[in-house]
Amino acid sequence: MLLSYRDALNQAMREEMRRDSRIVLIGEEVGYYQGAFKVTKGFVEEFGPHRVVDTPITEAGFTGLAIGAAVAGLRPIVELMTMNFGIVALDQIVNNAAKIRYMSGGQLSVPLVIRGPGSAAHQLGAQHSQSLEAWFCHVPGLKVVAPSTPHDAKGLLKSAIRDQNPVVFIEAQLLYGTKGEVAEGEYTIPLGRADVKRAGTDVTVVAYSKMLLVALEAAERLRQDGLDVEVIDPRTLKPLDLESIVTSVKKTGRMVIVEEGWRFCGLGAQIADSVYAAAFDYLDAPIVRVTGEDVPMPYSRPLEDAAIPDVPRVVAAIHSLCGVA
Repeated sequence: MLLSYRDALNQAMREEMRRDSRIVLIGEEVGYYQGAFKVTKGFVEEFGPHRVVDTPITEAGFTGLAIGAAVAGLRPIVELMTMNFGIVALDQIVNNAAKIRYMSGGQLSVPLVIRGPGSAAHQLGAQHSQSLEAWFCHVPGLKVVAPSTPHDAKGLLKSAIRDQNPVVFIEAQLLYGTKGEVAEGEYTIPLGRADVKRAGTDVTVVAYSKMLLVALEAAERLRQDGLDVEVIDPRTLKPLDLESIVTSVKKTGRMVIVEEGWRFCGLGAQIADSVYAAAFDYLDAPIVRVTGEDVPMPYSRPLEDAAIPDVPRVVAAIHSLCGVA
């Protein structure tokens, strides 16, 4: 069935909350306002205010509350109005959620999902347009997911909710209204498994979240130039399915990584390093990264567009890599 990304997330959480009464939803305006982006529409009416909890504007406070609830036996879902506000709760996420299982010698678990919109939308300014996935991936004890399609969003969110570890689940704000086919009935997608979104033979492109749509459009344009592009969506950024990426690189011999985040110490740098270590002898050219600019996101629309990877930049990178004029 055809569903929006927003509705796929809603469906995933609704199904899981019906299945398991220990699952609670907590965050700013998740209840009576139905979520800042209407992902939690209808939840307080169905599950009541004891399981759908509106909070004050205190990310560190309600994230810490959810961590304690998870340790005590509940399975909370924390909605951040934007992942940028996760910075306010970073001490709770990094020093408590990510470390409790390790520091307790496995005696305590934190089955917690922290989800919400990330990356740039349209003219939200420097403090609300950040791609922070590399920050979260850097922390041992956290799993990080960034789905690109409604089908993946539903299946991955259900798996994240069932996981015994804290999962940071990043939803690109501009994907909420996109639509795609979602399988009917019960299904989950395992965390840590990439997906080949487009098969090809000439070059491997790795892209996630809304950059996947950019990569797929670029691949279609390049088909007119006789280039057969394989597009891989990691889906889960940590743990990363390196095996699937390496298998593709061994086939194509070339690789481009597309990410919206900043270039310096970006996630693509880690992916490239891992591929070099595993498949150096199979590469016919250096790995190319197409990234966001290393600047705070401008508010001006033309400057914002210039700071984010787009189809022409990806096409140009692949042309250069493959020696196409």
